Amino acid sequence: MLSSDDLTRFARHIVLRHIGGPGQQRLRRASVLVVGAGGLGTPLLLYLAAAGVGRIGIIDDDVVSLSNLQRQVIHGTSDLGRPKVESAAEAVHRIDPAILVDRHAMRLDPGNAAALVAGYDVIADGSDNFDTRYLLASVCEAARKPLVHAAVNEMHGSVTVLRPWEAGPDGGLNPRYTDLFPEKPPAGSIPTCSEAGVLGALVGLVGSLQAIEVIRQISPFGTPLVGKLLLIDALDMRFETIEYGRPG
Repeated sequence: MLSSDDLTRFARHIVLRHIGGPGQQRLRRASVLVVGAGGLGTPLLLYLAAAGVGRIGIIDDDVVSLSNLQRQVIHGTSDLGRPKVESAAEAVHRIDPAILVDRHAMRLDPGNAAALVAGYDVIADGSDNFDTRYLLASVCEAARKPLVHAAVNEMHGSVTVLRPWEAGPDGGLNPRYTDLFPEKPPAGSIPTCSEAGVLGALVGLVGSLQAIEVIRQISPFGTPLVGKLLLIDALDMRFETIEYGRPG
């Protein structure tokens, strides 16, 4: 049940016909694991907190550095040297103290991924490397957990939703991450953000779009990005959605 404070706090969601009271209650009961408290994790965590997600897990093994602050606005200058999970958790609680925050100050790896994923309703991938992305996609598929994936590089971003254990509109199974990216790129073939740079405001946009998809997985409305890849081009401010599928 929503408290009297919740009815005021989430009034704009409750009167929104696409969410309403029942949808807000689902958000309050839901749990989301956010992988990465960096560029994408910043807007994602802030908007999940503002939306009233009842329990949020944050996994990140890094500490706040000065170069993070250009885009990771969940952290501040006073947080330099602190674990990102700690400063991010404090930011979530500044928005809504009622949210339960699980701090996982570690790196996602094959030894802990399955146990971490099992404890949450929806998983959001804000990681910055392909090893984590492929691992997370595989573990979420095995656990039948919705995975909302996003990525950014330089002036471009993308968002998609993975539910490969379910059938799509055509009766076939929804695509996997490996249907979108069949092979992991060779190490060093794609420049990292530290090497090529990234537009700070772009991660805010992409992470916010990712938050919408996470909220949609909890309180359904409209059409999710399952089997679809949303591409964002900040150079020419273009948005394009392409469809992808599982080979027959």
